[in-house]
Amino acid sequence: MGKEDRRPIAARSTGWAQALSAALARSSVTPNQISVLSIFFAVIGAVGLLAAPSLLGLVACIIGVQLRLVCNLLDGMVAMEGGKQTPTGALYNEYPDRIADSLLIVALGYAAGMPWLGWLGALLAALTAYVRLSGASLGLPQDFRGPMAKQHRMFVLTLACVAAIIEQWVSHTGYALQVAAVVIVAGALLTCITRTRAIAAQLKARS
Repeated sequence: MGKEDRRPIAARSTGWAQALSAALARSSVTPNQISVLSIFFAVIGAVGLLAAPSLLGLVACIIGVQLRLVCNLLDGMVAMEGGKQTPTGALYNEYPDRIADSLLIVALGYAAGMPWLGWLGALLAALTAYVRLSGASLGLPQDFRGPMAKQHRMFVLTLACVAAIIEQWVSHTGYALQVAAVVIVAGALLTCITRTRAIAAQLKARS
């Protein structure tokens, strides 16, 4: 994967990310190992969600999601800036993401009391990546637009966990996770549509 095909992430330019990626690049840790580690943190987040409305579970989910995103940031930085690219790097850049997304979104559906919505959200999340890669297979730049790309889905999930914690203190209701599941499904569907339309427009312009 070239730099032009990377997801734009503002945190990539921060001092802590550059320092940590440089340290990892000097170590024996590989970008592929960092990618696989993201699944481990997604499992922590998913288990935390399944324990909801437990405060400890919700906090575990927040931490798991954020560490998953840190792995997603660092694997590419170590590979590209650290000069540790591998022939299989493109596979490890995609497959763990799909697994991590599915674990977290399916668990969200169960935590919200609507398992079917979690499975649908996981399917649509995978479809957003499929549409993006379909465009790339046609010779177009990878399109990371939202409104519900990976980082947006994880933001919604994190925000929902924070809101769920507040709910437990204030009203003992469980609407936050339900709303998040609906938002992720609707947003992922819209993302598939916007990316598909953008690909179609580029193909027509190219013909």
